[in-house]
Amino acid sequence: MTTVRRLSAAEAMRCTGSLATVLMDCVEGGASVSFMWPLSEEKARAFWDTVAAGVARGERALLVAEDDGGELLGTVQLLMKLPENQPHRADVAKLLVRRSARRQGVAQALLTRLDAEARAEGKTVLVLDTVTGSDAERVYVRAGWQQVGSIPRYALMPDGAFCATTYFYKHL
Repeated sequence: MTTVRRLSAAEAMRCTGSLATVLMDCVEGGASVSFMWPLSEEKARAFWDTVAAGVARGERALLVAEDDGGELLGTVQLLMKLPENQPHRADVAKLLVRRSARRQGVAQALLTRLDAEARAEGKTVLVLDTVTGSDAERVYVRAGWQQVGSIPRYALMPDGAFCATTYFYKHL
């Protein structure tokens, strides 16, 4: 069974190793999530240190999915530090699920909890982007997200090839 929970800043700092492992697995598997392959553990941990600092400042919420044994299966973030004219909105970032845990409802569980956390934070509009044509794109559509459009050659895949990105929004 998968459990999804929101981490405190202290928990986020303690989990940087496990979070780095999930990030490295996803990037090695071809996920275009801001990093190129090979991704060092040091660089992955530094990223999660920055995320944990953002959690401590109240700028983001960090959710994790764990199995019954406490192994980290996936994660997603709600970015809440936006301009003052957007207090109702948040960005969704870094939905990551270990390759070994995919197609088991982990992403869906993370997104369901993300919606609840966003509502609790007073957010009514969520925005994200993902690689066009990816498995993640299909996950978002199934979760009720609305496609806005795509931008060709938006980013690079971990192997250096260009990829398009598709923007989505969701009203809560």
